[in-house]
Amino acid sequence: MEARCDPWILRGRVLCPRPDRPAFEVLEDALVRVGADGRIAGVEAAPADCAVPVTRPGAVWLPGFVDTHVHFPQTRVLGSASGPLLEWLATSVFPEEARFVDRAYAAAVAEEFCAALLRHGTTCASVYSSSDPGATEVLFAALDRAGLRGQVGLTLMDRGAPEAVLLAAEPALAACEALAARWHGHDDGRLAFCVTPRFALSCTPALLRGAAALADRLDLPVQTHLSENPAELAATAAAFPDSADYVAVYADHGLLGPRALFAHCVHLTDGEWDALAAHDCAISHCPDSNFFLGSGVMPLRAALERTLRVGLGTDVGAGRTFSLRRVAAAAYDAALLSGTAITPEALLWHATLGGARALRLDGRIGRVAPGFEADLVACDLPPHVVDRAALFDALAFRRDDAAVGAVYVRGRRLRGG
Repeated sequence: MEARCDPWILRGRVLCPRPDRPAFEVLEDALVRVGADGRIAGVEAAPADCAVPVTRPGAVWLPGFVDTHVHFPQTRVLGSASGPLLEWLATSVFPEEARFVDRAYAAAVAEEFCAALLRHGTTCASVYSSSDPGATEVLFAALDRAGLRGQVGLTLMDRGAPEAVLLAAEPALAACEALAARWHGHDDGRLAFCVTPRFALSCTPALLRGAAALADRLDLPVQTHLSENPAELAATAAAFPDSADYVAVYADHGLLGPRALFAHCVHLTDGEWDALAAHDCAISHCPDSNFFLGSGVMPLRAALERTLRVGLGTDVGAGRTFSLRRVAAAAYDAALLSGTAITPEALLWHATLGGARALRLDGRIGRVAPGFEADLVACDLPPHVVDRAALFDALAFRRDDAAVGAVYVRGRRLRGG
């Protein structure tokens, strides 16, 4: 997709994430100037005699949402209530993911997946593909056509699942290298390849070490699951008896570091949290899927007190929605249950700039400020939502009254008017 767009000016109520803390500056009537390169050229208060019409009356504008954890091949099994994690994988997920060797099937789901992201204002996502290289190629192509931003990984699995979804270490790593050569950095970094071990149980030590070596050699991001479910923890300890704990499994195979993004982190010890912080790892908080599978509640305070980078993840299909705003509401509930009060405003920050930081994209996206790429969404608010507290409550909790009305990436309109 061409990187350039026609210069334009947005006028409206704008929420600007603060770079120094999880909060927003609210500009009640602002002009946002977008250049031909798709970057924001200026942000200023609209003068009293401004001749520029309001771009979308009744809407509030903010950066596009960043989903830090979502599974493309689980799009059609979203909401399949077949038990806790390991049983759910065996019953609902692995049979569905086996279908993605069919290119036509993968292509149809890829279109549905991209449409769902756009419908809910997600402009950037960290995506797990299936274990099939062809399906991963299909997904990259669909994201490219849609104009979306994201990082995508071939899901690495060479044990612990049906033969139909396994791929041995050598061909899997070769496929990763080929996909990275084709897509990593595509369109000036709009798309990236991400090394993606499903989780430790699905990978032999050789595959984990090979994944780490590939990520190091090509400077690729890494994503995987960590400490989601008690049965998973017990199985992981049995499979890796020489590692001190679950985080140590990844450390022992070279997978900790600032490029690494870990989803869930529900049952970590203090020592494990300290190790993640010491290696500057990022966290994807997925409360909706944790509730749905009965996995537990991630102690958000443990991550925030250690200043870990935390984004929000839908984790479709254990997550029951593509909406990061619904996930923010689930995160609010989870925080209350874990004794960590957090405001809707802060959670929406984690769904935007916080997610960009988790993906190490916060130098490009996640802010409404000069020099940043114009990934923007408009949410249409009812007219009675006026004051600041009501605004953030409506965005996080009243989704039926505040639909996503327009979506832009690099200043190009991808959805709405």
